[in-house]
Amino acid sequence: MSPHVEHLSPAGHTLLDRRRFLSSSATALGSIALTNLLGLDGLLAAQSNGPIIDPARPYAPRQPHFPAKAKNVIVIFCAGAVSQLETWDYKPELIKWDDKPLPGGPAVTFQGPAGNLARPQYTFRQRGQTGKWVSDMIPHLAELTDDIAFVHSLTSKSNTHGPAENFLSTGFNLDGFPSLGAWTTYALGSENQDLPSYVAIPDPRGVPQNGANNWGPGFLPAAFQGTTMSSKAPVRHLAAPGVPPANDQAARSLLQRMNARHLAAHPGDGKLAARIASYELAARMQLSVPEISDISTEPAHILKLYGADDTQNADKAAFAKNCILARRLIEKGVRFVQLFNGAYASGGKLNWDGHNALKEQYDVHASILDQPAAALIRDLKARGLLEDTLVVWCTEFGRMPFFQKGAKGRDHNPDGFTCWMTGAGVKPGVSTGECDELGQKAVKDIHPLYDFNATILHLLGLDHERLTFEHNGVQRRLTNVEGHVIKQMLA
Repeated sequence: MSPHVEHLSPAGHTLLDRRRFLSSSATALGSIALTNLLGLDGLLAAQSNGPIIDPARPYAPRQPHFPAKAKNVIVIFCAGAVSQLETWDYKPELIKWDDKPLPGGPAVTFQGPAGNLARPQYTFRQRGQTGKWVSDMIPHLAELTDDIAFVHSLTSKSNTHGPAENFLSTGFNLDGFPSLGAWTTYALGSENQDLPSYVAIPDPRGVPQNGANNWGPGFLPAAFQGTTMSSKAPVRHLAAPGVPPANDQAARSLLQRMNARHLAAHPGDGKLAARIASYELAARMQLSVPEISDISTEPAHILKLYGADDTQNADKAAFAKNCILARRLIEKGVRFVQLFNGAYASGGKLNWDGHNALKEQYDVHASILDQPAAALIRDLKARGLLEDTLVVWCTEFGRMPFFQKGAKGRDHNPDGFTCWMTGAGVKPGVSTGECDELGQKAVKDIHPLYDFNATILHLLGLDHERLTFEHNGVQRRLTNVEGHVIKQMLA
């Protein structure tokens, strides 16, 4: 048979001779090998990005996209928009221009007419081996700057607290999108099956402006919503009122057998399996939550380290106990802990929204935040937990370099502000990005909050472009269609 002669089937298709068949087979095998290699490297455009989740075990640990630097995350979220100019971003030009008008500046900002430029309300000093300039407002955290990676050029898409909290927590200004913690536990599950995989710890003074949107699941399965818990109010409706423990245990055992029988009669019913799984987790939490939330078992030197024994400042002591709870949750393998400092809109009295009396109010808020948050990082490090735990400090936007007219406070500023990270996978003692010399706008290495969230996911071994979920025909992700990892922050 001549290799140059084509033979046709009755339907008109070309038939392969032996030589052409062997040649085509070799090419096909090479293509299969190439496809496999591309898939292992995550370079296939049409691959499935969502994890495979067993409805009966939604919190089971799952593999990341690539080897992770961090296994767990603690996010310290300071609600109300902390001024970068009073904390982490030293602008000596503000001292020179104090009480002078901003050349070419806006006449009116978010809350009203703009006043004159105002110097930092606290003294800045150089800290540690890096000589980083940090404010005296937060002396305990300032001592840790050699371990921290700062980004000074973040931007937000909103200058309003609620939408800006949404944007920081979910990547979108609007309600209804999954939070960072929900995306994380959806992708990775948890190492502890007796506790929630994602815990949100509100400030003792109240919940943040946008409440549960900050820890909600959005359109992800409801199993990945954060569970609210604190040292003062562990978990609502957990105990069985008026039922002796032995009777309660007997009832739960019977219910478990009945559920197993019902599930066996309806194989493949994912919703039923998920509901049974949530009930079983709640039953296990009746034993695990009271134990982990009992801060009284901590030794006296730990309570003192955090300031949980402070009898003069009840809010500080309560926040300190929340910080201890965060550490205990991480010790038990909880994947994601969101720790709030600051509550809802209150004219700056209960959070960091310093429009009118910034110095007076920040004295109060800093005394609550500083020692407990610094102790949390020190304690994690001393126990070897910081090697696997990423600690993130964040706020929804920053503050303007000038006071508002007729006031002693700063207006909202989404155009340039500071957040930071420390712990697993983070390069210590670095600062990236800059705002202008007066601290109003990011001008160098500008990073939208998408980049910050993309970096957190990267440290967890997750590619923010591959972690998606189809909702209403759109492949959604935390970073929308934007976001780049901030490589300068990586060890």
